[in-house]
Amino acid sequence: MQPPFTDTAPTTVACENPDMSGVVGSHDLLFVTLDTLRHDVAQELAAAGRIPHLARHLPGGAWETRHAPGSFTYASHQAMFAGFLPTPVGPGPHPRLFAARFAGSESTASGTFVFDTPDLPSGLASVGYRTVCIGGVGFFNKQGALGSVLPGLFQESHWEPEFGVASPTSFEAQVARAERVVSSLAPEQRLFLFVNVSALHQPNWFHTPGATREAGDSRATHAAALEYVDAHIGRLFAAASSRRRCFAIVCSDHGTAYGDDGYTGHRIGHESVWTVPYAHFFLEPGATAS
Repeated sequence: MQPPFTDTAPTTVACENPDMSGVVGSHDLLFVTLDTLRHDVAQELAAAGRIPHLARHLPGGAWETRHAPGSFTYASHQAMFAGFLPTPVGPGPHPRLFAARFAGSESTASGTFVFDTPDLPSGLASVGYRTVCIGGVGFFNKQGALGSVLPGLFQESHWEPEFGVASPTSFEAQVARAERVVSSLAPEQRLFLFVNVSALHQPNWFHTPGATREAGDSRATHAAALEYVDAHIGRLFAAASSRRRCFAIVCSDHGTAYGDDGYTGHRIGHESVWTVPYAHFFLEPGATAS
């Protein structure tokens, strides 16, 4: 059994929200969900220098602590695609980056990008963005009605088995597809690129050398999966910022339990599930993959 959930790594102070009414329309946008990533693991690896490519973009080198809008992938992404990104842990209300227009919203502020469509991808499409989804976990696989709902919000969506949870090289394949997507666009075309990273989700035992299927997943193999993602995410950042300045959001959609207080998995109301790492930052044009 894994030890109870603890989260003692340093926490970043919530960074200032940019004026998204100015960012939208002038910048490309990248939204990356590190599906199932635990906050404590993310913080520990950042503090230990084990995810250098991610950490170089984190304010102060550490993640911001937030609360997930849902306890599993489908619920959390439905909320995030409506503008409800993970919520800062301090007392609110907290101004949001994006919001659908509706009366009485206490978290819509002067710098919020407000859209009149039901979801963010269609809201960005309405102002000229090409919206592209590169799926990962099963809710993005387009192999049935339920797996088609989230990718169906985008003008263009991609999924293949190599992107899924069973592939040891899933993120490399997703990044390669993202590079092809970006290179195919006209220079003047603004892009909203969404990537759901499946590598952290179970099974992840194969990211640890010498691990076996019989031994299964653990907090340690979850951490190894994050190191694997970090080794390749520089290429994604480079592609996303290759044409112009890019505003990036990188976060978990929910965590997962590895025996914490007797719990395993997610879609439960445990602290290891509700507490997630979050960051947003600008990628300058011409960034390298290293």
